[in-house]
Amino acid sequence: MADQADPLVSVDWLAERLYAPDIRILDATAYLPGDPRDARAIYAEKRIPGAIFFDIDDIADTASHLPHMLPSPEKFAARVRRLGVGDGARVVVYDQQGLFSAARVWWTFRVMGHEDVVVLDGGLPAWEAAGQELEDGPPEPRGERHFTARFRADLVRDLADMRWTVEKGRALVLDARPAGRFSGTDPEPRPGLKSGHMPGALNVPTGMLLKDGHMRPREELEKLFADIGVAPRTRLVCSCGSGVTAAIIALALARTGRWDAPVYDGSWAEWGGLPDTPIATG
Repeated sequence: MADQADPLVSVDWLAERLYAPDIRILDATAYLPGDPRDARAIYAEKRIPGAIFFDIDDIADTASHLPHMLPSPEKFAARVRRLGVGDGARVVVYDQQGLFSAARVWWTFRVMGHEDVVVLDGGLPAWEAAGQELEDGPPEPRGERHFTARFRADLVRDLADMRWTVEKGRALVLDARPAGRFSGTDPEPRPGLKSGHMPGALNVPTGMLLKDGHMRPREELEKLFADIGVAPRTRLVCSCGSGVTAAIIALALARTGRWDAPVYDGSWAEWGGLPDTPIATG
């Protein structure tokens, strides 16, 4: 990894290595449902030089009715090869918001066995604010590289896992959704979903973990997790609306040295849409 102690890198770190032959930069922007912004169009207008667009809705299990579920290892390997990402690449992921969907792609690469992946802290806004160069127009094509996917089941939880987890209380669920949706007072943005949370879950809205589009420092995150009751050896699962912001919790935990927190891939898009899943409110 670029720095085993931290899953995030700074603008200065990337600027110094921008044209290194082993660096692969990915714009992993995705916007929430209903947001009118077009991530691909913005990528074409301005991006970090050399960046390739990573579409989480395309490099996904498109046969699933759930949004941007993990693809098979075979599909993932085939798609990232076409992006010019191969074994030995140092992958740097960013997004246009600051820090949002980049965390999901960081987690996805790790699930697929590629550990040399980091997130640009502050994303494109921080890069622009620092006065760094930008690129526009069609990207330069990348030659295909060989990528070997080695699926890590320990970093993923599915519906069966979560039913067992909630029933037996064997892990603490950290839910990244806003407080109103977690408590059940606000509706879900996706139609057909109940609001509320899994019994026993803790609410960790991503706004707690971020400040001005940057991840909070390790010491602040350690205190934050301790203050809300996350003990050092507690088994954890990260969840959210559709598996995107859950990865921000996983990224924050990795920053504190906890690299093992899995993400519930289906998250509330799956749990909140089923008739028989237990749901708590308040």
